[in-house]
Amino acid sequence: MGYAIIAWDGPDPARRAAARDRHMTVLTRWAGDGRLALGVPLFTPDWRPAGSLMVLEVPDRAGLEAYLAEEPFAAEGVWARWTVHPFRIAPLPYRPLPQPGDPVSATRTHTAIIAMDGTDAEAPARRQAVRAQHMARVAPMAAQGVLAMGGAILDEDGAMRGSIGVTRHATDDEARGWIAEDPYVTGGVWRDITLHGTRFAGLPYRALPGA
Repeated sequence: MGYAIIAWDGPDPARRAAARDRHMTVLTRWAGDGRLALGVPLFTPDWRPAGSLMVLEVPDRAGLEAYLAEEPFAAEGVWARWTVHPFRIAPLPYRPLPQPGDPVSATRTHTAIIAMDGTDAEAPARRQAVRAQHMARVAPMAAQGVLAMGGAILDEDGAMRGSIGVTRHATDDEARGWIAEDPYVTGGVWRDITLHGTRFAGLPYRALPGA
């Protein structure tokens, strides 16, 4: 288990630009030693930086706090606010993530999907009822590169209460079409879904679980 950090920038975009090199230095070190599974920016629909999605592979909150203490975007006020979720990456046959030296796209290539389950008493049962179907659908998507990374948002007791995925969809419409066919949608599991355009920067990522 690790943590997913969903962070939102403050109103001054100059702060992100000023801290970006230091941010990338931290990410390079954390990715290289396996503590950062994935880090991507989040963009507005008109392609302005809005925040970040960081997925940490650390065993406890001490690792989370160590990252936030080192992260310039947190320490220097680039991120105005963030939420932290216990998170478990689904073990799937993912393709390798971009590595140092790989080109960085100037435009959107992927979509970050944040989907929260319902909060009613029947929500866990709905997820469990279609979970095998969902996993059967996303496994070949990972092998094809459509799903770059995905996993479950957990509560503090380890119960699943949502999902995060990063998919190879360059528009919200493409991503919505893909989501609409998922058993977690047709089975009424996901009740609150948000989409954010993103792209990758090459980092010395280690293989994701299941890859």
